[in-house]
Amino acid sequence: MPNNQFKKGELYSFITGKASTAIARRLQKNFKDAGVEITIEQWSVLYHLWKEDGLSQQQLCDATFRDKPSITRLVDNLEKLQLVKRVSSKNDRRMNMIYLTAEAKDLQEKTMELANQTLNEALEGVTIEEVEVAKLVLQKVYDNLASISA
Repeated sequence: MPNNQFKKGELYSFITGKASTAIARRLQKNFKDAGVEITIEQWSVLYHLWKEDGLSQQQLCDATFRDKPSITRLVDNLEKLQLVKRVSSKNDRRMNMIYLTAEAKDLQEKTMELANQTLNEALEGVTIEEVEVAKLVLQKVYDNLASISA
């Protein structure tokens, strides 16, 4: 028995991720207003490198849920901005490891503050309990679909 409790018009909004898009747009605006000249997509790559520097491009694909051509383009552009550098892997010279530059490390605190500000704006009037329920539901949805495609 289906568990779809959405009306047809609601389902489209749910699938397209209106909230996610609105948050990304606001974060991009907050970056621009603060003079941070990177895109949200570039920031997502930097975010994962801040968590663990020296990831391979494949690891960045997996972490950001992007395909190889997208990551290659993002890393190319981050290199042009002098925020990352590619280094051939010591174990496999066909593989590049991506490392942060000092400039990228300097951006971390400012952009994380802007991300927190954006989330605070987005969650205005939302209780901690509501956030927890939303996280549980979205994790279940993800797990359901990840187990099918695995």
